[in-house]
Amino acid sequence: MVKKNCCVFISGKGSNLLALIHSSRSYNFPINIKLIISNTKKAKGILLAKKYSIPIKISNHKNNLNEIEIINELKKNKISIICLAGYMRILSKNFLKNYNGKIINIHPSLLPKYKGLNTFSRVLRSKDKSTGCTVHYVNERLDSGKTILQKKVFISPKDNEETLKIKVQKKEHRAFSEAIFRIYN
Repeated sequence: MVKKNCCVFISGKGSNLLALIHSSRSYNFPINIKLIISNTKKAKGILLAKKYSIPIKISNHKNNLNEIEIINELKKNKISIICLAGYMRILSKNFLKNYNGKIINIHPSLLPKYKGLNTFSRVLRSKDKSTGCTVHYVNERLDSGKTILQKKVFISPKDNEETLKIKVQKKEHRAFSEAIFRIYN
């Protein structure tokens, strides 16, 4: 099997990155993570990149690596798919045009509900009975691209933001890999 080259964009601790790394180590998984881009030097996911010997590039507001340089890095590494795993920055129209249909994101709600930030507090305030996560293609509108798959969790009356986040993240860790299988199989 010839694996597709993947780049994962992160901003935080990298729990979805770790799930993707573990999946990518499997012979039959269709991607190989060749590069990680972080928009912050303090992202804990950088430690995962180092642990698994995956090259990392930092792109932050001080422009250590600007968008043109990122695109050049992606081309140099022959990247076929970009996974946004907790990446907390909006990509420009120009960037999206360069990778149209090749960028996927995981979002902690059942889209189209609760686009954007603070999803768990909004879900709890609305007294929803269930929520979950969505893996979707990225387009120019926030959290509005075509859905690849969704995973659902039920909300207990005892749930708070933290317990709900843990439940949803467990689903996210499987959903991202399943979505990649759907794309390439």
